[in-house]
Amino acid sequence: MRIKILGSGCTKCNMLEKAVLESVKRLGVTAEVEHVTDFQQIMEFGVMTTPALVIDEQVKVSGRVPSASDLDGIISGAKSADSGGCGCGNCCC
Repeated sequence: MRIKILGSGCTKCNMLEKAVLESVKRLGVTAEVEHVTDFQQIMEFGVMTTPALVIDEQVKVSGRVPSASDLDGIISGAKSADSGGCGCGNCCC
C-alpha cells in the first residue's frame, strides 16, 4: 500500500502524517508513507485544499485531518480492497 500526505508542511499536514503513521502501526499494515510538498504534484491529484490523504493514487480525504477511528477505517478499507474485499473496512469480504 502506498500512502501519500499532500501538503506544504503546515501544522495540519504534519498532524495528518503523524496520525497516518500511528494508524498504520496500530493496524499492523505494511505501507510506504510519503509526504508530498511539491504543489505541482499536489495539483495533479486535483486537490485544492490540504492536507489531503492519498492511498494507492486515490484521494481519500481533502481539507481536514480525520479522527483516529475514521483514519483506521479508511486505511483498513484500502487494505481490504487490496486483498479482494469490497474496501468498506467493516465487512467480512
